[in-house]
Amino acid sequence: MHLPKITIMAAGIILMAFLASCASEPAVTRVDASTQIDLSGNWNDSDITIISESLVSDCKNARAIAKFTQSNGRTPVIVVGAFKNRSDEHIDTSIVTKKFEIALTNSGNAQMVSSGSERQEARAERADQAVNASEDTAKALANETAADFILQGTIKTIVDAVDGKKVRSYFVSAQLVDVETTKIVWTGENSEIKKVITHAKTRL
Repeated sequence: MHLPKITIMAAGIILMAFLASCASEPAVTRVDASTQIDLSGNWNDSDITIISESLVSDCKNARAIAKFTQSNGRTPVIVVGAFKNRSDEHIDTSIVTKKFEIALTNSGNAQMVSSGSERQEARAERADQAVNASEDTAKALANETAADFILQGTIKTIVDAVDGKKVRSYFVSAQLVDVETTKIVWTGENSEIKKVITHAKTRL
């Protein structure tokens, strides 16, 4: 006995709807933001916190910043440059640089100016104002605050693996460079992050 194609299709649709209704909803548990959670062993928010508490703190209290303020009668202007990810995994370095920006700005020890990509938007706005805004309100061209120092950094990893076990070590470095002389006036490194990752063996 052959069932009509329409009947088979209808049965298939009913089965798919039934299976969809049986699909379990994901379990979600809210935890304190400071809770350290490692699922994959990759770079995560806990690692960013560790970096922020040491490397960022060292930067905002750098002797070079205090020396500049004393010599020039003003706080230095800093711009964030390239913060390169040279690790073996995807890392959003913009989160790290934002930690530096917030800490330096809130410390009162330095002034921050927008990065290269961010400045382009401001420049486009000024160019538009020059054509469309009134002379009384249009912002002047070529009147940007120049940076005294540029902040640069790198994230690297060393991975050692054998028999389903992996040790991943992170090395995060940063430096302040004098824009005019290219001298490195401060440098710091954090190598406190080391993880042992064990993968369960597959049973046949």
